[in-house]
Amino acid sequence: MNLALIGYGKMGQLLDRLAPEYGFTVTARIEHTEEIAALRDTPVAIDFSVAEAVPATVEQLASRGICLVEGTTGWLEHLPAVQASIANHDTGMVWSPNYSVGVAVFSRLVAEAARLLHDDASYEAWAWEMHHSAKKDAPSGTLLKLVQNMREAGYEKPIDISSSRAGKVPGTHEIGFDSAADTIALRHTARSRDGFAHGALKAAQWIVGKSGFHTFDEVLFS
Repeated sequence: MNLALIGYGKMGQLLDRLAPEYGFTVTARIEHTEEIAALRDTPVAIDFSVAEAVPATVEQLASRGICLVEGTTGWLEHLPAVQASIANHDTGMVWSPNYSVGVAVFSRLVAEAARLLHDDASYEAWAWEMHHSAKKDAPSGTLLKLVQNMREAGYEKPIDISSSRAGKVPGTHEIGFDSAADTIALRHTARSRDGFAHGALKAAQWIVGKSGFHTFDEVLFS
């Protein structure tokens, strides 16, 4: 299948290299939204570009019947408009702040810990993440999603949220619970960007031919 890459930074170049393993031929490497108009015979695109371009990117792809795997973070204030674009054009989209299979499993473990401790007043919680210094949004979209999962699991107590930006760290996320008696810490550490790229390509395979707005959890666990 033909595949378009929106954004051609480090993630875009990695996706380009790995795409043949998933049966894709990269036929377009797009760095500016207006280039989307030239796409032909392309069932799916993967976007790792910039947050401010996401609404326009989604609308242009959806209007052409091109499914999308969205990996850019920092745009969720535009979520209703993005979902409307997908629904209006009856196309398909997968969204996740993190396409690592390990993070998806980690997220479920965090939610279960939050469910078990939600009514135990002796524990207080924190959420922390660290990324490379070039990452623009903080806290990361992944950390915010982890906190959201904790809330959905019934954890209504305060959660101290913090971020660090330094060096070349691909991504570390930690959720912890502390009491006078002990500490519970859950941590996921990415060793490279490869896991994110493999997950995004897996999502691209899955979304082709589907419609609606989906999450990476659906790709892995539905």
